[in-house]
Amino acid sequence: MEALKQELKERIIEVLNLEDITPADIQDTEALFGDGLGLDSIDALELIVLLDKEYGIKLADPKQGKEIFQSVETMAQFIAENRTKL
Repeated sequence: MEALKQELKERIIEVLNLEDITPADIQDTEALFGDGLGLDSIDALELIVLLDKEYGIKLADPKQGKEIFQSVETMAQFIAENRTKL
């Protein structure tokens, strides 16, 4: 699970072009939106695409994203349970 969290942090930084942030700057339980990392709705769409391309996960209901994208921890848990690509 730790390797998945690290991979996720790296992919989030890469996909969202977060140039001033390193994986070490992102805490596992830190909020990704709002007061935490400060992501917005466009970033959420990019994360949905990331789930599909990298892990084979398609979100049927965009409202799921609110729960899944709370933190790196919640994303990693969801991916571990639902991934279709390794």
